[in-house]
Amino acid sequence: MKRVAAFSLAIAGTAVIAACASSGQKPVAESATPAADSARRTLPYPVFYPADFEAALEDGTRSPGGVPGSGYWQQWADYTLTARIFPEDKRLAGSATIVYHNNSPDTLPVVFLQLSQNLHAEGVPRNIFEEVTGGVELSRVVAGGVEAGEIEAGATQGALYSVNGTVLGVRLPFLLMPGGAVELEIEYSFTIPRAGASSRMGWDADNLFFLAYWYPQMCVYDDVVGWQTDPFMGRAEFYMGYGDYDLTIEVPEEWVVVATGTLQNPDEVLAPAVHERLQRAERSDTIVHVIGADDFGRATRNGEDGLLAWRFSAENVRDVAFSVTRESFWDAGRTPVGDRDGDGSVDYARADALYRELAPRWKNSARYTQHAISFLSDYTGFPYPWPHMTALEGANIIGGGMEFPMFTLIGSYNQSTDSALYYVTAHEEAHMWFPMIIGLDERRYAWMDEGTTTFNENQAKIDFFPGVNFDVIDQRGYLLMARSGNEGEMMRRSDYHYDGAYGVASYSKPATMLVALRGVLGERTFLEAYRSFIQAWAYKHPYPWDLFNHFEAVSGRDLDWFWRSWYYETWTLDQAVASVTQTEDGTRIVIADLGLVPMPVHLRITLAGGDVIDEVIPVGVWLSGAKTAAMNLPGDARVVRVEIDPESAFPDVDRANNAWVP
Repeated sequence: MKRVAAFSLAIAGTAVIAACASSGQKPVAESATPAADSARRTLPYPVFYPADFEAALEDGTRSPGGVPGSGYWQQWADYTLTARIFPEDKRLAGSATIVYHNNSPDTLPVVFLQLSQNLHAEGVPRNIFEEVTGGVELSRVVAGGVEAGEIEAGATQGALYSVNGTVLGVRLPFLLMPGGAVELEIEYSFTIPRAGASSRMGWDADNLFFLAYWYPQMCVYDDVVGWQTDPFMGRAEFYMGYGDYDLTIEVPEEWVVVATGTLQNPDEVLAPAVHERLQRAERSDTIVHVIGADDFGRATRNGEDGLLAWRFSAENVRDVAFSVTRESFWDAGRTPVGDRDGDGSVDYARADALYRELAPRWKNSARYTQHAISFLSDYTGFPYPWPHMTALEGANIIGGGMEFPMFTLIGSYNQSTDSALYYVTAHEEAHMWFPMIIGLDERRYAWMDEGTTTFNENQAKIDFFPGVNFDVIDQRGYLLMARSGNEGEMMRRSDYHYDGAYGVASYSKPATMLVALRGVLGERTFLEAYRSFIQAWAYKHPYPWDLFNHFEAVSGRDLDWFWRSWYYETWTLDQAVASVTQTEDGTRIVIADLGLVPMPVHLRITLAGGDVIDEVIPVGVWLSGAKTAAMNLPGDARVVRVEIDPESAFPDVDRANNAWVP
């Protein structure tokens, strides 16, 4: 267990008087007096670790300070992928050679891979409607040089494989020992769905393909749960390990390919003029039109037998995706990301936007990417690490957006606004930090990914649209659900949220909680903890308890009351100014805590002469069991306003009782 707290329930009606300090007039503490009633207040009990995380702490792979332990390890894979796209048939044929490295201390007789395209196979469990296209057709599986037989087809000896929904299990012909590696070879094909994997990939018209979840990918084997083989059912997203990738995409000439990674043979596939513009864009702070309408049909070189092979490489990424287009404009320019390599010089990434004529709002998209990537590199304290960030317009595949390393697929936004297109661009590109750099388990803890990304998105929007408090806008979205009584707890597994509760529990509430945590800790301490968490877990796999422990270690504070109240429960906050009365000695202010969530009270007292006194009633007042706190303001200065949380840092369900005026 994490630690033992000295409380669980306490008498909750006790009149607790806060001792506060401020410049000028000072509220004065007085002795506590028992409450008139005997109501009991429920208090948050400590956060306990699940057994598998507790074991990781004991093994030294995790640490109580919320950073990787001295014994931390994680697996690795080297991928060599080929894919050929048949545009007329809407089909992909591919092969994968994967060298899987066992860095764990465990001996592995079996390995598991994700076949996410099997979401489209007949009879596969799904929690959303999906087109049935047949899923992945495996034509050859080889493990350790031995061709594997399919268990479902009756094979019983040697290397074996079995497909269970979206998971492929392969029994190896030998035990994979610690420090060892095994090579897997898989040949496969599938029909490309129109809007596949819950509108995260697919094709539109006769000029656009976006391929994601298109190859067999190793499941994560980690130090906490071992093999994470939760199926892909369409809603909850992904948990992926890191690796290096070499990919070759074969397409007919005239089709342009952009992918995760660096194009290795631009002079072999791009028309000379297009190649020159792309090189110029990588040196230009202003947008370069790499491909315009005059280039359609002439943007590539001629290929042997009418085909071109586009070769890309990507290092230390958790996934690869690619687009194949033939009538998309391509705008690009560089954007500063900070000093990646510590040489004292500013580094840059290329910001790309690929869009069709049907999406006129996208003319500003590359500029949006320039801002988002540059701002987020600075705000997170972690410079964007990859050579490009590409936004692809995918109208009729997706309405919103979806993220991939160095890539995002976004709808046309024709029916929305230019501002909304910036919002979704900032959100999807903020995902480059969570979960692309910080390798989260989205399949189980969507809030760690989506909520943190929503928080980062809001900081970018505040910078791009000064004067608008986007944190408060998301806070209001959470409060609507909280007041409805239909909220579900954030720590519920992603695929098993109550109907209608997934969005708030995964997006607006966790983003709101980071704002609240910033209010509790102060911006300086919050940013120190936030940025050092990113540094500590870059390209690794943190769990929720690592996040909790890290913030506690950096701040030096026990925050179990915060995690328990907000993350594990659906309690709400409701602080109120109960009364303000004149006394012989000054002014008596009584604050009531009407909700279940204990939080510090940020109190602003305005005097008739215009002076303002800011005070904080510490959370310990409520954790002692009190439901009210009183303070005395000495002197004869007239109080003209008392307000709780004037900055709206905390999500109070009833702000109507947060202020008093005479």
